[in-house]
Amino acid sequence: MKQQLTIGGAFLIAITGLQPVSAQKKKIQENKKPNVVFILADDLGFGDLSCYGQEKFETPHIDQLAQNGIRFTQCYSGTTVSAPSRSCLITGTHSGHTAIRGNQELQPEGQYPLPADSRTIFQLFKNAGYITGVFGKWGLGFVGSTGDPNKQGVDHFFGYNCQLLAHSYYPDHLWENDKRIELKDNVLEVEYGKGTYSQDLIHSKAIDFLDKQDNDVPFFLFYPTIIPHAELIVPEDSIIKKFRGKFPEKPYKGEEPGNRAFRKGGYCTQFYPHATFAAMIYRLDVYVGQIVQKLKEKGLYDNTIIIFSSDNGPHMEGGADPDFFNSNSIWRGYKRDLYEGGIRVPMIIAWPGHVSTNSETNFMCSFWDVMPTFEEVLNPKADIKKMDGISLLPLLESRKGQKEHEYLYFEFQELNGRQAVRKGDWKLVHMNIRGDKPYYELYNLASDPSERHNVLVKYPEIVKELKIIMEQAHVENPDWPLF
Repeated sequence: MKQQLTIGGAFLIAITGLQPVSAQKKKIQENKKPNVVFILADDLGFGDLSCYGQEKFETPHIDQLAQNGIRFTQCYSGTTVSAPSRSCLITGTHSGHTAIRGNQELQPEGQYPLPADSRTIFQLFKNAGYITGVFGKWGLGFVGSTGDPNKQGVDHFFGYNCQLLAHSYYPDHLWENDKRIELKDNVLEVEYGKGTYSQDLIHSKAIDFLDKQDNDVPFFLFYPTIIPHAELIVPEDSIIKKFRGKFPEKPYKGEEPGNRAFRKGGYCTQFYPHATFAAMIYRLDVYVGQIVQKLKEKGLYDNTIIIFSSDNGPHMEGGADPDFFNSNSIWRGYKRDLYEGGIRVPMIIAWPGHVSTNSETNFMCSFWDVMPTFEEVLNPKADIKKMDGISLLPLLESRKGQKEHEYLYFEFQELNGRQAVRKGDWKLVHMNIRGDKPYYELYNLASDPSERHNVLVKYPEIVKELKIIMEQAHVENPDWPLF
């Protein structure tokens, strides 16, 4: 599986250090179902990790994860915002088919729920005898609804049910299954930045979950962290001190105590947004290192698949400055765009004895490939043909038979509606669908990876072909009308 990434004719990264899998070790591990840890960052850009080119700070533990596994350079999220992207991930459907297609808020707290008949990755693992846990942000159905995590195959949930409230790192409550956990030290009168930092608490619960596992019953841990989604804030500890004063700063004026949106979806004031952003990702990197260390302490690491990715491209809210950090690398666009910067995300997969170490692939894949991949891991005879995605297991195990996507399809409900199709090197984008003047753009990603040159008028036959794919891939949902 020796592959290279070529962008516009320029060779960027070579594969080094491929190591053969020990036949004896592989034979031992084939007799046991692997544990799975999936870490999903929130709005982390393609270029926000040092193993993907970040130069202003380092992510050593995530870099080590990449050294121990495979790094994807053409992985796409489900779409360009949280809820529908996660819906694609956990149901194995692309955004023209998936049940949740937008970030729709519902009262009293939460988002539009997954339907009761959804087939989720959690149910897949439950049916295979796994213990399932989710620690972080849900956003796919309020407590008691059909989308409640406990009704979608999750044994233990701790974190934010509502992604709007997850804008605050010092909330007044979190949820443990259907029990509301009050965080009484996060009352409004307390100085902001002091009290219980939610992601530290969520992380400790995830570590506790791992501490209870053993080699007798396999587990699936889904870790959808809220880092580095705005707001920009971290505890006053050694991590922020490591970065404060290191970068030029432009203070961000946000919501203050007493304002209507304070801790209710608004973002706090931050005098050091650059330092805080770097500190947040560094903190996430520490979390990743602690997860890996706990797996090793428990003797679970050698039989665990670890995946790291992000739900969409980088945001610009709350004082975040993706251009300063080059968060989207060479790709055009940000969160809410269907240009590459909004949907191309980092993905790292480590699996001792199966995935070649220190490897890299430019294979084109997507979030809806995750579920069929695990379907084949758990049941090699599964009928993957009935899913939108394809199994990546042959690629991961460096063997023949890896299928490829004919195309990838994306849609986005907001901003008058958007669509995109990628087929081979070609990318067609449909903009302002419900507006007065909808229009198309065509890009060749091989010669123009940053999508700067619209060549729509030069290739009418390509445009016609990709328009047909757009029409066929989108299935209209009355709850989420695109047109």
